[in-house]
Amino acid sequence: MSANKQPNYFLSIFKMRCPRCREGKMFKDPNAYRKISTDHFFDMHEHCPVCHQKYDMEPGFWYGTGYVSYALGVAISTSTLVAWWVLLGMSYKDNSVYYWLIFNAIALIVLQPWMMRMSRVIYMRFFVSYDPDYETHQPKEFE
Repeated sequence: MSANKQPNYFLSIFKMRCPRCREGKMFKDPNAYRKISTDHFFDMHEHCPVCHQKYDMEPGFWYGTGYVSYALGVAISTSTLVAWWVLLGMSYKDNSVYYWLIFNAIALIVLQPWMMRMSRVIYMRFFVSYDPDYETHQPKEFE
């Protein structure tokens, strides 16, 4: 990567890349659904393979991802509600509200593994910022 070309912020989030260098993969397996039934669903590298930023910064660090996951769930539910309302219509006189609730519940269950991983990626960006000169600077350390 050249020094004057900065990796895209949003693309690095959706690709689940390190917040410091925006290049290293945060999770060992990039597919959130492959190991869903095992204990290896959240297997992350201890450090970024590119810039060596430590991911698990302190004990209990990932507890805050619950708030981010909740916000993602609200955003997805709101999006499906608006899309349902615009595309199919919604009225209290028929059962369309219940159909949307069922559709939304299924969508949230199916998207849950992705949302849990994405909440870790977004949450870490609150604490670690992008460093274009990560090769010359030491990673930020926490206690």
